[in-house]
Amino acid sequence: MSLEVDLPWHLQSVPNVAGASSLLSATGRSDLIILGLVNNMPDSALAGTEAQFTEVLRAASGGRHIKLRFSSLPQLKRGSAAKERMAASYWSLDSLLASSLDGVIVTGMEPGMGHLSSESYWPDFISLLQFAQSHLISSVWSCLAAHAAVLALDGVERRRLSEKQSGVFTFGVSSNDPLVAGLDRSIRTPHSRWNEIDGCALQQAGYTLLSHSPEHGVDAFVKRESGLMLFFQGHPEYQNLTLLKEYRRDVGRFLRGENMEYPKAPAHYFESQTLRLVDEFQQRVLQGPVAPPVEEFPFASLADGIDDSWRYSAARVYGNWLNHVAEIKAERAV
Repeated sequence: MSLEVDLPWHLQSVPNVAGASSLLSATGRSDLIILGLVNNMPDSALAGTEAQFTEVLRAASGGRHIKLRFSSLPQLKRGSAAKERMAASYWSLDSLLASSLDGVIVTGMEPGMGHLSSESYWPDFISLLQFAQSHLISSVWSCLAAHAAVLALDGVERRRLSEKQSGVFTFGVSSNDPLVAGLDRSIRTPHSRWNEIDGCALQQAGYTLLSHSPEHGVDAFVKRESGLMLFFQGHPEYQNLTLLKEYRRDVGRFLRGENMEYPKAPAHYFESQTLRLVDEFQQRVLQGPVAPPVEEFPFASLADGIDDSWRYSAARVYGNWLNHVAEIKAERAV
């Protein structure tokens, strides 16, 4: 198994640029899958998101060779450090879509407006969505990108939750779809979101629910029109400490006065013996005469013992997705 982060040709070494034509001719092989990761996460999560999807795709790759190309929606505001990072390894969106792609994974983006269709990136997002439908074998839409896609495709609106849904939740696998082949009847998936899409609305619009629960709603769903489109409300790609990092970030936002309510700890995530550390730090913040700085947040102690129990099911679903991409690619090559 292998996964290679594929740089734009103008950033590759001279020997690789000289071999560009051989790369193009190789894209017909069904054991070579070329994917784009359109990483729209904020600057602080840019590198982490790259690592998460690289890791889960490597675990899911089987015997295939995967080339992964990074890109991002151009309208998103970036700081100087993120721009420098992207200049060293990212394809422009135009060059990515003009290259030989089999599939694309699109991540969420931090909202800045009251409605997704009012965001500055919306026209580029629509163009990307239409391109994926008409030119690619398949696409994956993660978290907020899933919300934006179903809004654009079928007018399915998301709704605001009363509190953030953060934690590792159990979902029933409710379909015989090949994408969930080999999974147990229930799986655990990390979620971190303020909004949700109603499962009944999705089904009425022609989507198939792959995993959901009465308490926590829809986890994964799929639609097969103009190519297979796979959607995740959650984050099966998350690494074991990702939710902990987000929780520390939210605590920091409270300490700086950016949020008015102290964040709830991610549910079903910490071991019972470490939950007291969460409570103790919260009490120091809320009841002490002077709030401790975020640097005193007990990150290392909380990290000890956190496992990634969802990683098997994540690799399995992405492996099934890669199987689909490879099968369709092989059929088209005949």
